[in-house]
Amino acid sequence: MTMAIQVHQVGGPEQMKWEQVSMGSPGQGEILIEQTAVGLNFIDVYHRTGLYPPHTSPFSPGMEAAGHVISIGSGVTDLKEGDRVAYASLPVGAYTEQRIMPADRVVKIPDGIDDQTAAAMMLKGMTAHYLLRRCYAVQPGDTILFHAAAGGVGLIACQWAKHLGATVIGTVGNPDKAALAKAHGCDYPILYKEQDFLEEVRRITDGAMLPVVYDSIGRDTFDRSLDCLRPLGTMVLFGQSSGKVPPLDVGVLAAKGSLFLTRPTLMTYTAQHEDLVTAAGELFDVVAQGVVKINVHQTYALKDAGQAHIDLEARKTVGSTVLLP
Repeated sequence: MTMAIQVHQVGGPEQMKWEQVSMGSPGQGEILIEQTAVGLNFIDVYHRTGLYPPHTSPFSPGMEAAGHVISIGSGVTDLKEGDRVAYASLPVGAYTEQRIMPADRVVKIPDGIDDQTAAAMMLKGMTAHYLLRRCYAVQPGDTILFHAAAGGVGLIACQWAKHLGATVIGTVGNPDKAALAKAHGCDYPILYKEQDFLEEVRRITDGAMLPVVYDSIGRDTFDRSLDCLRPLGTMVLFGQSSGKVPPLDVGVLAAKGSLFLTRPTLMTYTAQHEDLVTAAGELFDVVAQGVVKINVHQTYALKDAGQAHIDLEARKTVGSTVLLP
């Protein structure tokens, strides 16, 4: 038996209950992990509310954690008991003290990276990786716009994009977040509640506009984000914290300059084990080099995950948050 957050009915944070659950033994190709740190991500809210419907009921939210292997199923040859591992992957279910996971969905944590840092960086860091290196490969001299620049993904992406030679424009909600984003590589933090980010982009670029916009906000920013792009620009919509984007007449993309639009997910970009290992390896490298610094700005006890969700949805958190079993 182990303790876990269980959701019996989708809805508000009050639906998350701290309960005892049974934990079996790992089967073919599986490992049992004693989890020491669990990452908090906005996708957890989508699962809790039913925006992304659960496949089972009850279920534990969460897609990211770190810990050490305590048992190994048959057929697992590249891991052993005691190995420190981390993951950011389906199936959903990370909000628990122990977890059975497919062995091919985890990666070993290198020496020099502690468990809390690993749990805070896997989903957000590999998201930054596929955004900056694969959806649109940022080049030296590019100017980019990254919405929610003081969020968990944003702080990593700003540092990484700066390392790649880009000029980074980012939207933030208040002056404190602006200062935090600037300290992490955002050249032009825009206070979106006070400033029109489209007009600021036009001013900063002298009207040249942008090759790419990275948008996890969705409904509130999508249309004006398209207007920030130059002809042949790329719109990367990777979240919807303000709500779903309404149905789009794709002719709009032609009218605004033959734009490219993608709605990517980390699960697609790391579906193959080789891609997962590559993404995690490149992430670990930039962190080990000090190019990207991972700061855990908030921690909560795992049993208090409901309060963590309340604070996340109220935009009271900055950067990365970790839940501690």
